[in-house]
Amino acid sequence: MTPLLRIEGLSKRFGGVTAVDAVSLDIAQGELHALIGPNGAGKTTLIHVLSGALPASSGRAVFDGVDVTHLPMHARVRSGLARSYQITSLFPNFTVLENLALALQPQRGHLFTAWQPVAGDETLFAQAQTQAQETGLAGRVDTLAGELAHGERRLLEIGLALATGARLLLLDEPMAGLGPDESQRLLQLLQSLKGRLTVLLVEHDMDAVFRLADRISTLVYGRIVATGTPEAIRAHPEVRRAYLGESAA
Repeated sequence: MTPLLRIEGLSKRFGGVTAVDAVSLDIAQGELHALIGPNGAGKTTLIHVLSGALPASSGRAVFDGVDVTHLPMHARVRSGLARSYQITSLFPNFTVLENLALALQPQRGHLFTAWQPVAGDETLFAQAQTQAQETGLAGRVDTLAGELAHGERRLLEIGLALATGARLLLLDEPMAGLGPDESQRLLQLLQSLKGRLTVLLVEHDMDAVFRLADRISTLVYGRIVATGTPEAIRAHPEVRRAYLGESAA
């Protein structure tokens, strides 16, 4: 089966420092693929390159059969390859529902600048309501985005990405800074997306990674040292030494 995202020898260098070193990886349609590794391993840099926030030094990324290596971020979003924060900044003085409606506009042929003419579009707001329900924010639709708790903002950011019609979602440590209850809500959302959406997840919460991931890749010093099922990665000797620790069960 052809992967939804194929990464072929992708590298990113900053002067004499190689942050991502000839990474090759296939992300299958519908899987939740986690990327783990110690701090400074190059995980966030790889996400930056895949999203278009940073140019690749060499190699390429092929999304759904199309080489997107040199496409700008907005073109990748239109193709269905999205990173949550890049979709749009939250509008703090707009409600949750209004933020979601704005993200949905391009799907209906509207421009972001044409907010006023669609403010009364009942179909658009019905879709936004459905998106709020799916992301666990149904009870907060009338709340200003600027008044949301930290974890709720994370849910809304993912909701905005989903509203654009994303088929592959890049998430970089979405659980960072969340309390136990907020983490559980986000975990439930990601669990609900499995099989419906393809996700590449960078996360340091190993409990979440091993609960969610279909496959896991471990990045060390910019290189993939292992890819496999959670069980295989947990038992991999090099992964244990480099990241999980010798005491990992």
